[in-house]
Amino acid sequence: MRAKMLSSLRRVAAMNPFLTDLIFSVLITGVSVVFGLVLSADGPVSGYARHPWEATGAGLTLVAGLALTWRRRAPLTVLIVTCVAEVIFHLLGYDARLNEVPPLLALYTVAGRRPPAVSLPGALAVAAAWWHAAFLGPADFTWANVFQSGLIVAVAWVFGNQTRMLRERNAQLARLTERLRRDQEDRARRAVTEERVRIARELHDVVAHHMSVIVIQAGLAQYVFASDPPTARGALATIAGTGSEVMAEMRRLLTVLRIDTGDADNPEEGDGGYDPAPGLDRLGQLVDRVRSAGVPVELSVTGVPRPLPPGIDLCAYRVLQECLTNVLKHAGPATARVFLHYGAALEIRVSDDGRGAPAVPTEDGHGLIGMRERVRLYKGTVKAGSQPSGGFEVVVTLPLAPSGGPNQ
Repeated sequence: MRAKMLSSLRRVAAMNPFLTDLIFSVLITGVSVVFGLVLSADGPVSGYARHPWEATGAGLTLVAGLALTWRRRAPLTVLIVTCVAEVIFHLLGYDARLNEVPPLLALYTVAGRRPPAVSLPGALAVAAAWWHAAFLGPADFTWANVFQSGLIVAVAWVFGNQTRMLRERNAQLARLTERLRRDQEDRARRAVTEERVRIARELHDVVAHHMSVIVIQAGLAQYVFASDPPTARGALATIAGTGSEVMAEMRRLLTVLRIDTGDADNPEEGDGGYDPAPGLDRLGQLVDRVRSAGVPVELSVTGVPRPLPPGIDLCAYRVLQECLTNVLKHAGPATARVFLHYGAALEIRVSDDGRGAPAVPTEDGHGLIGMRERVRLYKGTVKAGSQPSGGFEVVVTLPLAPSGGPNQ
């Protein structure tokens, strides 16, 4: 029950601080008035009061106490008003034990909201007002009251200053937390953008190659449809096979994009969604497909072929796919030569004897850019350009770990 009441009070204080300060100042003022009436009931007490309680004293008490209502809105003004009211109250001869609390609370507020350069002079002003009251009391307790007054004022200032430092640290932590949140959001957005670029390049590699084959085969089938039906049927068969392959790779990419925890419960979708990524083990199919599209391809492999890390294997396949697609699209009537060498690095060399510089894919910009990005990921190099004797050549080098190393 007590915890619920404290929680309710905290919520009220957070919602309306001015109302909280008003209630607090009314309570302080009421207690001061009650003490003034009680202490003056039997007349002036020896050494503490020279003048009986009356309307002027009550008015000064109300001013000093109710001024605390604005302690958060104007802390310095409230501190000055309470100190002046206290000093005047005591100079008029009223009880020296009254009206000392409001300046102390005002000092706590100033120390909690202003830097020490501002709050320390306020602490000295409050201490001076308290010391003035101490000298108005009995002579036997003067120095004890002076020491006690200084200690109380110092404690109030220290607590207020610690509150200020805690508030500033909390504000700094809030700013750092907000900055960290923004940084995390920025990193997440960059990661999404990078992933979209990667997927776009992957889709380009898949679609560009297969659609080039399909377009060429469709043109061939249309050209020989009446004069050479067997050739037309072969072209249509190639189109069907190429279409099936590109659809399978598209399904694999789209599955990566939309995978969620529910996929594991749907085996029918999972069967076609996790086909292994293509690698150099499918190089023969790639070469046959390009040959069927009308481009002769000479394939040469040297060194000792060995299993490659999945990332490098996919990268090598995509590089070869992109190079042969460029030959199909840009080189014109040409022969492509593919050379692979397995050593300390995998060297890929694709050349043709076609038109040369136009073999660079300028209309979309994704071809060589995507190739360079893929190769750079594995610390490889790409060299591409026209050959002096004509045609275009791409040379890619992908470093490999020693056989049996951790990347195998």
